[in-house]
Amino acid sequence: MPSDNNFRILVVDDERSLATLLSRILKQAGYKVKIANSGIEALDKISGFLPNLVITDLKMPKISGLDLLKKVHPERPEIDFIILTAYATVENAVEAMKHGAFDYIIKPLKDPDELRIAVSRVVEHQSIIAANTIWRNQLAEGLPPTDIIFAGMTEVWKEIKQVAKTDATILLQGESGTGKSLIAKAIHYLSGRKGPFVELNCAAIPEALIESELFGHERGAFTGAIKTKQGKFELAQDGTIFLDEIGEMPLSAQAKLLRVLQERAFERVGGITSLNTSARIIAATNQNLIDKIRERRFREDLYYRLNVFPITLPPLRERREAIAALSKYLIQSISARVGKKVPEISQDTLKQIESYEWPGNIRELHNVFERAIILNQGTKLTLPPLTTIPPRVQPEPSARRLRSIQDLEREAIEETIKETGGHRGKAAKILGVSIRTLQYKLKKYGLLK
Repeated sequence: MPSDNNFRILVVDDERSLATLLSRILKQAGYKVKIANSGIEALDKISGFLPNLVITDLKMPKISGLDLLKKVHPERPEIDFIILTAYATVENAVEAMKHGAFDYIIKPLKDPDELRIAVSRVVEHQSIIAANTIWRNQLAEGLPPTDIIFAGMTEVWKEIKQVAKTDATILLQGESGTGKSLIAKAIHYLSGRKGPFVELNCAAIPEALIESELFGHERGAFTGAIKTKQGKFELAQDGTIFLDEIGEMPLSAQAKLLRVLQERAFERVGGITSLNTSARIIAATNQNLIDKIRERRFREDLYYRLNVFPITLPPLRERREAIAALSKYLIQSISARVGKKVPEISQDTLKQIESYEWPGNIRELHNVFERAIILNQGTKLTLPPLTTIPPRVQPEPSARRLRSIQDLEREAIEETIKETGGHRGKAAKILGVSIRTLQYKLKKYGLLK
């Protein structure tokens, strides 16, 4: 269910002045509102606007408010109805409630608060339903409780609660094993989106097949394409597509992904029909995409499109206070899965795991416990020796030249212009921009001669 300022309301009344008044009150309260002046117009707008709530007059020509309710509610039970009725027809409003209306309001409206309070009840009602759905989905997917998923990540949890119900593209950043896939699933379920959660690991798909995986292909598009296939974006319609290890996506696919982010449209490989997508995009990486931009292995324009709402997941060593709770949960869930009695964990063992650096993060913690539980013979859990691979020595910040995106862009343009002998058409093609954009950048950076 969307947040209050994304809560969509359709006001239906053949009395235009009343519909306008109600719309103004609701817009001032922060809701998204559209007006229909007949039941026929309402049916048309419901399919496109997808309201969370319909506020409709009971008495209207051709299609009454009750007729509208009877037609819409069986097909779209998630849309709530509030009936507007004159005092003399309250019995009819009660009849509407028997057919699924949430509430009714007697008109003329005496106080705007009557409307605001009635709508706030619907918002609260839908929030409870959404929370219950999230919980059922979590259980079905085997997801841990949110206090385990976000253990030691209070700030991340706050950010996700704010962004989950929006359509914003999210970029999850963090070391391998920090739980980016799990966080992406949590965002999907918290969003209340009706479509599925679809995942693609960009590093696991050969370059020749990744466009087919993302966008699908038509029959005969290439050797072996014996039938039409839907891609991940089609499968994720009205849901979420999670692009893991986005830094490994080849440049050719990056260009097509950029178009999806800009226009919400794509074609299957070998196809000519443009398809639209309503999928929400979450990308994840354990790499420094700025370095990849500098190396010309990642498009700068795609980076900015993906980086609308960046979230950085801290490594396990930076949230040691959560290790005890995570360990308890993992020991219980792994023991249940492998069919063993839950072993005790001593204070010495707890100190051992809390002092370890965990370079593989939660994935490593899980694997260590799984091996230990499978091999365990007694009532107490014994862990194998934990050894850390020495980290690669990084130069001190003072020894490196720290540069902005603008510096890197200027360098790349200047170098490409030199390599192409000043041929701007070739340079624009190599840089992945239009000649007009290149011309603007040359002027911006004082590179015109």
